[in-house]
This record gives sequence, C-alpha cells and structure tokens, in this order.
Amino acid sequence: MATESVRDVSGKRTARPARRWFRLTVALVVLIGLYYALGAFWFHRIDADPAFAADLAVPEGASRTVAVTAAVIDREVDRHRWLANDPFFMPTAVLDNAPSFQIGMVQALSRFTLELADHLTRARNSTQFDPDIVNASGRLRFPPDIWILEFSMTPIQASSDSQYRQAVRALERYNERLAGGNAVFERRSDNLIDTMQRIAADIGSSAAALSDRVDHHAMFWFDLSIDDLFYEIKGQVYAYYLVLRELRYDFAPAIEQRGAGPKWELMLRSLDQVNHIHPWVVMNNRLSAKVAPNHLAHQGFMLLRAHQQLTETIQILQN
Repeated sequence: MATESVRDVSGKRTARPARRWFRLTVALVVLIGLYYALGAFWFHRIDADPAFAADLAVPEGASRTVAVTAAVIDREVDRHRWLANDPFFMPTAVLDNAPSFQIGMVQALSRFTLELADHLTRARNSTQFDPDIVNASGRLRFPPDIWILEFSMTPIQASSDSQYRQAVRALERYNERLAGGNAVFERRSDNLIDTMQRIAADIGSSAAALSDRVDHHAMFWFDLSIDDLFYEIKGQVYAYYLVLRELRYDFAPAIEQRGAGPKWELMLRSLDQVNHIHPWVVMNNRLSAKVAPNHLAHQGFMLLRAHQQLTETIQILQN
C-alpha cells in the first residue's frame, strides 16, 4: 500500500520516496519563509532621527544644507541599503513601508536640488548652472525602483542606487569647490524665500493627497496601500526637516535680520512632530468611527500645522 514503508536489502525500514519528497518540500517552504521573514526584519529600517548629522563637520564656506543632503542620501543607499529596487529573490522584496519612506525622502531631496540648480547655486542675473548640482539633480530624479537588470528596458542598465551614489559624489564635489571659492551659493533672502515656497507647495500637495484619501477612500482594514502613502509622506517631511534645519545655518544672517528665528524653530518642531507618529498598522478608518483611529487624518492635521507655520515664516522673511 502507498502508506506502507519498504525494507532495504538489510531488512531495515526506510521511508517511501513520496514521504521523503513531502518532508523536503515542507522543509524548503519553511526555509524560504524564514529567509524572507528574517531578512526583511534585519533590513527594515525607518530612520527619522531628527539629530542626524547635526554635528557634521563642514568646511568653512561650504553649505551645511548640501553636506547633510549628501550625507542622508549616502546613509539610505549604503549604510541602510536602498530597498525600493530589490528584485523578488531578495528578502527585502516583501517590504513596502521602508521603501516608501526612502522614496519620499529622495523625491523631496530631488526637488530641493532642483531649487539649488535654479536659484541657490547661480549668481544673480547669470544663465550659467553649476554642473555638479545639475548632475545631482538629474540623478536624483531617476526612478527609485530600477534594478541593474530590467527586461522592460535595456537588459543591463544603471540601477537606482548607483545613480543616487553618483548624486552624492556630485554634491560633495560642489561643496569642495564652494569651500575653495570656486562655486556659488547665493545666500540672499529672496533665494531662501523661493526655496521655502517650493517646499511649502510640495507639502501642501501631500496634505491634499491625504485629505482626498480620507474623504473618498476611508475604510477599516482593507485598504492595503494607505501605508505606502503614509510612509512616503513621512520620508518627504523628514527630508524637508533636515533641509530646513540646515538652511537655518546657511541663511542665519538673513533669518536673524528679519527676526524669523523663533518662528523657524517652531516650524521645525512641527515638522518633526509629523514624524513622531509610529502606528503598528496604518489605518484609514471613517472619521466618525468610535474604535479604530485614522492615521492619515492625524498625519494630515500635523502636516497642515507645519505648512501653516512654514507659510508664516515665509511671510516674516518677505517683510
């Protein structure tokens, strides 16, 4: 019978081949499950440390904002590992919150480097762009989910993380030239205002996206994509927090001259509080629900408060 064991030539009982293959299959499934579970647990990291690189040594004349931008990209790409482009056979392929956080960060920093290219690193009335900043801005706009092998495009191509590493090198080269007096960083108040207005517009768009999701897609457990939006905005806000924290140093004379220092610190605290929301599971429940919270509404409220204070700081600088 199929369930009976068989005897070898010495008379000892041996497991039937079917049972042996079943055990091997079960063991393989368990090993694969452990591979993905333990690997994902090991690499999962959402690092929103508000003190990151606060004591970073920057040469005199260089930009702290550029230095910290390069440092945080380097941290996410190499120290923490870039996750958004991992292929299916990597254990991190099952993660979505940490990759969304990284994507939000890079998108925000890409917009900031575009502002660097358009205004901060170009002399007044000049049409000449800084080549390293343009290089960095272009590379940070590279899609975040491209692996070295992409069969939908060319078979072998540059990966997202390799592009971001090149952006870090370009930012570092620019800062070296700036410290040596061979590059431009215009520390005028109008440039600062333009940069803050772009950041405010981007944060306002994120608040609108949260509002739309809460108004039209609120449900309890079944919206499996809300955590992606939540963590992408979390990454965006964290990146802008670091940028604005360092712009406070780069533009200290302009900020102090207009008495915007206290409002600036309040704005930074509000941005940091957005990143203090750490739910176990992100929910987008109805606002009238009496049991489960709505984390998108919570994040949206904190984001709107930070946006308002950012706008008020801009108004102070304009006076």
